[in-house]
Amino acid sequence: MAKYLIPLICLSLLFFSSPAIAETKVFVEEYTYQASEADSKISSRVISLEQVKRKLLEKLGTYLESETQVKNFQLTKDQIVILTAGIVTAEIVDEKWDGKTYYLKAKITADPKDVITSIEKLRGDRQKTKELEETSKKANEALREVERLKKQLEISRVKDPNLGQYNEAVNRLSATDWNEKGTALLGANKWQEARVAYTRAIELDPKYTRAYANRGLVYSLLGNHLQAIRDYDRVIELDPRDEIGYFGRGGAYESLGDYKQAIRDFDKAIERNPNNWVAYSCRGNDYAQLGDYREAIRDFDRSIQLVPQPQINNFAYFGRGLAYARLGDYLQAIRDYDRAIELDPTNSMAYVNRSFAYLQLRNIPQALADSNRAIKLDPTNSMAYVNRSSAYLGLMNVPQALADSNRAIELDPRNAVAYVNRGLAYGRTGNHQQAILNFNKAVELDPRNGMAYYALGLIYVILGNDYRGIQDVKIAAGLGLNEAQDYLRERGISW
Repeated sequence: MAKYLIPLICLSLLFFSSPAIAETKVFVEEYTYQASEADSKISSRVISLEQVKRKLLEKLGTYLESETQVKNFQLTKDQIVILTAGIVTAEIVDEKWDGKTYYLKAKITADPKDVITSIEKLRGDRQKTKELEETSKKANEALREVERLKKQLEISRVKDPNLGQYNEAVNRLSATDWNEKGTALLGANKWQEARVAYTRAIELDPKYTRAYANRGLVYSLLGNHLQAIRDYDRVIELDPRDEIGYFGRGGAYESLGDYKQAIRDFDKAIERNPNNWVAYSCRGNDYAQLGDYREAIRDFDRSIQLVPQPQINNFAYFGRGLAYARLGDYLQAIRDYDRAIELDPTNSMAYVNRSFAYLQLRNIPQALADSNRAIKLDPTNSMAYVNRSSAYLGLMNVPQALADSNRAIELDPRNAVAYVNRGLAYGRTGNHQQAILNFNKAVELDPRNGMAYYALGLIYVILGNDYRGIQDVKIAAGLGLNEAQDYLRERGISW
């Protein structure tokens, strides 16, 4: 049986990935800022950049608002502007500072079709939409504070302590810009650059919870889950009521294999937001990893009920299919894999796992067809070759079964099932010594592989070493392999 692959999928659902830019359209805007006595070159640049960025997003929003597909979304222009801020970034073309005025010219380069596709995905991601709304609100508040303090300083001509407050407000404004940059870079899969952007946001605003949460996600994507946990700890410390800290930390613990701690964190995330469908799916995976498949199914059921757009939750069907398969309900597993494939026809693992379910039901032709499809989608998927070798063994096509087993081992030398299949293929050809070597290798890699012990035992029985053979079959029976148990019952042997 293929291992559960949900943790990486859970991690991927924590961030929004935008499509690559293709046919582009360029939007250009300029802005000139009249500096006050309170302003430095840095503060003037921050304010200018915020203003020109707003003009650019307004222009892009106006253009997108006229598109038919966007009209179908029933979004206001303000909502479009908020969403696109997390998809595109402004690029500075020219800037000048003479000590009194700051001139800045910038552009946004984007493929409107790709932006529309990204907006559609974001609409179904309530968590990311909420974050972008909060960032927009935070930027508006910081800008209003900048303007209020600037007027106050101009009237009073007093620089302390209001000047310090002014600079803090400017820093908060700049932090929101760096956070938005990080989000756009994250969506473009530029993880290291996103990490730098979020770090800069944190430096400017050390209490910016979303920047810590976003950097935590980037660290997890980069494989540094311990550092991610430290960032999520900081989020929880700053705002214990916010689900994102627990949700993100749960994902990091899940990736580290600490499923019990992950469940505890997802519990807290769900307490704070009972509609967090991703948290239910991730917790469902954790229960499955711990062998509690019925609890896993209940969580996957809840996730499927809550998801606003079914097409973005195909992995809940995928995970539920795995849980049903582990319970031996292969027909229900197939129905869930069918749905997962319907929602995402490129999901090679759904074909792999459906192939396995068909093998258990002895539907060899369908298992072979699914294996072929999985290999076409992902020629490096070792389990697809394992399943196809099993199908070929069922069809008595030993040469092809041997070739596929060899390929699976080449792709994954630690795939115990591939060695079992290669041993079975060698056994069919009468090459018992090679069969024994492969079964022993399978046992070495996976001491709980009942089929390896069972096949090894049968080979020894064939070779006349009944005592050794029965001992291996007993081990297989003790591991719960039905075929081994039936074999011993028929001979009146207990285990």
